[in-house]
Amino acid sequence: MGFLKDFKSFLMKGDIVSLATAVVIGGAFNLVVNSAVNDILMPIVGVLTGGTDFTQKFIALDGNSYESLAAAQEADAAVITYGNLIQAIINFIIVGLFIYVFLKAYERTKKKEEAAAPAGPSQTDLLMEIRDELKKQNK
Repeated sequence: MGFLKDFKSFLMKGDIVSLATAVVIGGAFNLVVNSAVNDILMPIVGVLTGGTDFTQKFIALDGNSYESLAAAQEADAAVITYGNLIQAIINFIIVGLFIYVFLKAYERTKKKEEAAAPAGPSQTDLLMEIRDELKKQNK
């Protein structure tokens, strides 16, 4: 029974609950970011690159010229789909930018909260007060 009790206390620690909450929120945030990238930003990138679909860029290793990636895959040709790498890099940059903007906005709200908090005595002031009280008690 000790194992189950220890395991339960481990699961109920604040760190584990916070981590689980962060994972769930991270999953939801991932959906928002992916939607922003795929539904808003990638069409803009498509317009800027002349409608290029990078996922269709490939090199057939058998030397043949295929009309499309699907045709090459249907012919069981070995292909290097370098377009997927380009697409992943573009997505990474856009997601990084999106998260950067989100974190900057979050930091601004934190700075406003910190500025609004009343300033209390410093740690040095508190230690000096404790020292003075101890001196009084010893006399």
